[in-house]
Amino acid sequence: MFKKNKPQILIFILLNLFFSINSFSQKNLYAGIEIGRRAIKTSVLDVNNIKKADYKILYFSNDRISLADHIIASGEIPQDDINKTSAIVVEQLKKIREEFKVPEANIFIVAAPVFATARNVDALKNKVATLTNKSIDVINVDEEPKILVKGAIPPVDYSNALLLDIGAQTTRGGYIDELKDNKLEFTPLELDFGTMTLTDAIQKTVVNQTQVNDMSTYQEKSFDFNPVLRKKVKELLDANPALAKKEKIYLSGGAVWAFATLYYDENVKDHYISLTLEDVINYDAILKNNFVKFTNLAKTNKEAARVLSTYDQKYLISANNILVTLLESIPNLATKKIYFVKEGQVTLLISNIADHSKKVNTNF
Repeated sequence: MFKKNKPQILIFILLNLFFSINSFSQKNLYAGIEIGRRAIKTSVLDVNNIKKADYKILYFSNDRISLADHIIASGEIPQDDINKTSAIVVEQLKKIREEFKVPEANIFIVAAPVFATARNVDALKNKVATLTNKSIDVINVDEEPKILVKGAIPPVDYSNALLLDIGAQTTRGGYIDELKDNKLEFTPLELDFGTMTLTDAIQKTVVNQTQVNDMSTYQEKSFDFNPVLRKKVKELLDANPALAKKEKIYLSGGAVWAFATLYYDENVKDHYISLTLEDVINYDAILKNNFVKFTNLAKTNKEAARVLSTYDQKYLISANNILVTLLESIPNLATKKIYFVKEGQVTLLISNIADHSKKVNTNF
């Protein structure tokens, strides 16, 4: 009987094995749609080991749309923005479901904290829910540093690292300490200055405002403002002595992206790029004394061109002033490892995956 049906049994076993493997691989697929301030970003990841941040980016899309400016201006989301956002979410979800076949439980939609300030945010949430049967989670602004840390630092390094994210308005981040009974404690970090706010503060010190766009004047005033920046950073570090014990420093944000892109000038495939203070200081010298090197690079390098279309020279100088000051102020920096979080666009998705993983403790 067995011999007679052997071919059929073999085929059945192979088919069963195929579908089992396929089902297992789908469980490792995750997708996120982030409705941000100025863009809607979609990512699909194949996760091998979330604790070590071992994953592949299978798909990434960046639909530019200025949503935050309209919310700030009117206090609500214009109907046109609701329609455009809903259409993009529907289109991206169709791709996620049909092309990548990501399990529904592994698909997350989140919106930036600015949406919580819109009077009619429910109109957007209800429309997306009706069209897609998925809900939008609006990030609480107070929870944002915690989300950044969970998504940017590999979980295996949670208790031994800190994150600093240099943004446009502020520099935020935090660190995690291990307590007794497998409990974790999160401490947020915040510096009042970001790339844009530091630039604005420096420009206000220019007495003759007709010189505000003169680069030599800006560099002079930028140098004069450094003691104020150093004082702010010192206050931040003094208030958090536990930072000195952390052996790894993870850096994210536009300032570090600009540095890594312009200075290293190479397509690094790793999710984390190792960097040194010496490199940052050398880059600083080029920014201030030989900026034409980067403008020439942008003619042949698309990523460099994208940096220079995002930041002008003044913003780049301010951004790097923050980066240099932070690194120079951290005690025993020579004994620590410093990394740029290259895949910042998937930070929120990684944070969600960590939250839903049984292998990662995010109870902090």
